[in-house]
Amino acid sequence: QVHLVESGGGSVQPGGSLRLSCVASGSIFSMSVMGWYRQAPGKERELVAKIDSFLGTWYEESVKGRFTISRDNAKNTVYLQMNSLKPEDTAVYYCKLQEVAGTGYWGQGTQVTVSS
Repeated sequence: QVHLVESGGGSVQPGGSLRLSCVASGSIFSMSVMGWYRQAPGKERELVAKIDSFLGTWYEESVKGRFTISRDNAKNTVYLQMNSLKPEDTAVYYCKLQEVAGTGYWGQGTQVTVSS
């Protein structure tokens, strides 16, 4: 059974930084595409960044140059380094593991609040 646990969320002032972590178990992590999504109140969940061991990384336009996704296959962990945070980055952030066979699994989410 695949299990994902996110951590690292919190409250920060505009311009601050946070690093989110997501530890996966129960799947072949190194073969999976890992993604970070976010969902703000009243909005749909959106893809923020994803990383594929073979194809590299992709970022949503509004976070390019501010967020960095990375992975440590030895630790079954994916990270999202978020710098220069803005109030509009406030959301619940979720990690998602997409297996080669196509099945996707979600973590429980971690709240990120950017406010002065």
